[in-house]
Amino acid sequence: MEHRLPLQEFLHRVATHPDNNFLHQPENRLWRTLTWAEVDRQARCTASGLQAQGYQPGDRIGILAKNCAEWFIADIAIMMAGMISVPIYTTAGPETIEHILGHSQARAIFVGKLDSLEAAQQAINPELLRIAMPYPTIDAQADWQQWLTDHPPLQQIAEPAAEDTMTLVYTSGSTGLPKGVVLSYKNIAASADSSADIFAMKTEDRCMSYLPLAHITERSTVEWTSIYGGNEVYFTESLDTFIDDVKYAQPTHFVSVPRLWTKFQGEILAKLPDQKLQRLLRIPIIKHLVARKIRKGLGLNNCRLFGSGSAPISASLLDWYNRLGINISEGWGMTETGGLSCATIPFEQNLLGTIGRPLSCVEMKLSDSSEILIRGDAVFSEYYLNPEATEEAFTDDWFHTGDLGEVNDGKAYKIVGRAKEQFKTGKGKYVSPAPIENLLGRNADIELACVLGSGRKQPIVVVVLGAHLYSGSSSDINADTNSSDAANRDLVHERLLITLAEVNSELESHQRLDHLIVSEELWTIDNELLTPTLKIRRKQLEARYQHFIDAELNEQVIWQAEHS
Repeated sequence: MEHRLPLQEFLHRVATHPDNNFLHQPENRLWRTLTWAEVDRQARCTASGLQAQGYQPGDRIGILAKNCAEWFIADIAIMMAGMISVPIYTTAGPETIEHILGHSQARAIFVGKLDSLEAAQQAINPELLRIAMPYPTIDAQADWQQWLTDHPPLQQIAEPAAEDTMTLVYTSGSTGLPKGVVLSYKNIAASADSSADIFAMKTEDRCMSYLPLAHITERSTVEWTSIYGGNEVYFTESLDTFIDDVKYAQPTHFVSVPRLWTKFQGEILAKLPDQKLQRLLRIPIIKHLVARKIRKGLGLNNCRLFGSGSAPISASLLDWYNRLGINISEGWGMTETGGLSCATIPFEQNLLGTIGRPLSCVEMKLSDSSEILIRGDAVFSEYYLNPEATEEAFTDDWFHTGDLGEVNDGKAYKIVGRAKEQFKTGKGKYVSPAPIENLLGRNADIELACVLGSGRKQPIVVVVLGAHLYSGSSSDINADTNSSDAANRDLVHERLLITLAEVNSELESHQRLDHLIVSEELWTIDNELLTPTLKIRRKQLEARYQHFIDAELNEQVIWQAEHS
């Protein structure tokens, strides 16, 4: 199938409706709006600035900034100049930043809003040109606003071929240093165009951009799907203003990740305990009023498409939201597949717990070992400067995703684990942790879970409880708090025991969990127990809780603070 390439699609949008609003950027609680024509002008000036430095087509240009209008514009400008973008997570440490810039041989880097300046300041070679976006950021030799003044709009726009490299996207590095995934214009075009089609995007639609743009999910399903759909994009100013920004934007499409859907659930339950909420939702007239009030409180009362991706989400959490009229479609994709590749869109209740059916830009099948294989226009062709990894990843033209799957009669796929995450118990039986962790998600008290137990007689699980259970702002969970009934440890303890018994009753004997340990420490990006996309880092968690794997434990539910 032929797709108009991303840069062509952007220029088509500019020509079709130049005065339509495109990007909405909050600054000090005031909103600045850019039309398609203004985005085009700024991108052309910025592209002209890059060329004025002597950079050539094919040169790599980094982007290190939190989501903002200038991120989109820099990305477009790099393409207009015929260069290749290299996005970097704003939470990356010095080693990762240095590795990506060095490995990609970047010639310059756009820098913008960052929560902490230290890592970037330390890792970026002072000789590498830094172009500062119009926000507080690290020291830079070039200024965004000055470039818009000094450089005329570029007239001769690059005309890339479909097979040309558009971007180098480095994986989040949950198992070591990130690899550079080479994505072509064809890869992004196929993924974004197919996504815009399945989303049924229209120019009057509105979406939020707040998940990391260095990750393929946000870049494909928000940035470039908006280009292909022609809709408006709203950014957020900070975590503190997030809900206010969503309420202002009134998105019609809202995509998040399982961790944040769990956090939103926690915020709801902090105001209305689940037992009372479910009782109200069983009353015919009242349930619609309650559900509407909750959606309005989240700013999602005008939303017609809800999505979740980047990591598995439990079917029980999807069912919980379904009762509130929030029908979350689950999507699946990888950096290597150019973004979204499979989804439960349109929403079908009978597909809860699956990732749905493949998009038109890919084909999928299962190998003899039940691994999901994929090929198509959206799938990458190589890892940058890593032919060994590339060869290992493909059989003929089928890419090995590493995900283990099943296919139901409706041809919908279900992820049942990661091949590399399986571990062998002391009984010699293999355990896939992800499906068990998803089952535990039925307990609204549990925010995160990690099943461990390599070499142990039976696996165990370590969990982090939801913030709605606790008072105070400490990053350490206080197991002794009794600030409210919902936070009473004894009640939580009892609910965890019930959940453990229910989950074990659905597992095969070798999968059953001996113990559930309640972590007293939150898992965050900063302490490197979560990736920048909020996935758990299993190796780090295994090392952190190895003493529980090795110990003789007695109680079924164990609070870490009480275990010596």
